[in-house]
Amino acid sequence: MKQTATTVLIAGAFATIAFDAFGQGLAPMFGYAKLAPVGLANQTLNTVFDSVPKGTAHLLHVFTGMIAYTLGYLMIARPIQKAVMPRMHWSLTAVAYGVALWVFALYVMAHLVAGNKPFLGFSGITWVALWGHIVFAVVAAWVMETRGAVFNWSRKMEPVLA
Repeated sequence: MKQTATTVLIAGAFATIAFDAFGQGLAPMFGYAKLAPVGLANQTLNTVFDSVPKGTAHLLHVFTGMIAYTLGYLMIARPIQKAVMPRMHWSLTAVAYGVALWVFALYVMAHLVAGNKPFLGFSGITWVALWGHIVFAVVAAWVMETRGAVFNWSRKMEPVLA
């Protein structure tokens, strides 16, 4: 359990760094749009809570990348893939998961929650975000697969009190 938790944090850290490096560094360096995940997090938080303390959006971005999205791959995407298509390589699952993260971020959060156009109007940032979420998912999955992180929903829990 402790090793899996450590792996999730390591995977999330590397994936978040890769996402930010790609979306805020490499993409603009090559003439594409620059991602603003903290700006979107701030807009979402302000929509939901009316106002939030400074720094909250940064914390949400870090929490989402290091823990929430990473656990999503480990506890949802990979177990579903193993149950439905057990022979499929993890990298294909990671790419599909990255696309699902993109839909969640740009449709559910940016549009349904924050009130922006769906997929931010399919502007340049939309496509950088797609690739950024795929990069995130592949890096996170690679770290978890390399370190042998496994989550099994069918594991039976031992009762605390007999």
